[in-house]
Amino acid sequence: MGKTLFHLAFPITDAAEAKRFYVEGLGCSPGRESASAVVLELMGHQLVGHLTERTERQKGIYPRHFGLIFTLESDWQALADRAKARGLAFYQQPRRRFPGTPIEHATFFLEDPFHNLLEFKWYKQESAIFGERGFTQVGDTKGEPTD
Repeated sequence: MGKTLFHLAFPITDAAEAKRFYVEGLGCSPGRESASAVVLELMGHQLVGHLTERTERQKGIYPRHFGLIFTLESDWQALADRAKARGLAFYQQPRRRFPGTPIEHATFFLEDPFHNLLEFKWYKQESAIFGERGFTQVGDTKGEPTD
């Protein structure tokens, strides 16, 4: 099987502002651009910001957010450091969930200028990404900002 990439489309209200956040801030590579959309490359995956008149802020991190899972903690930390250095808006500061358990992971959430929430994670045990079925915890109980 050849390489498989993930694609995600999401709403934006301003292409230039989207490029500032995603390209200058997160480090995405810019791709094609039309009068109604911007294509971005995020660590090998395709994001497409589609222009809309307005976006709405959801209450908490659920039900909708997107992001990446890093396999190296140093890569996760490097992105957290970059986000801080670039002044990106943290919806939740870097922290640990479920410490001392097989599903322990580091996480932080960013909020883009259009109220899209992005989560970036690193799991202490790679088996927790898809496995560890004996544990029923998934995410936070309330999903509200912690900072």
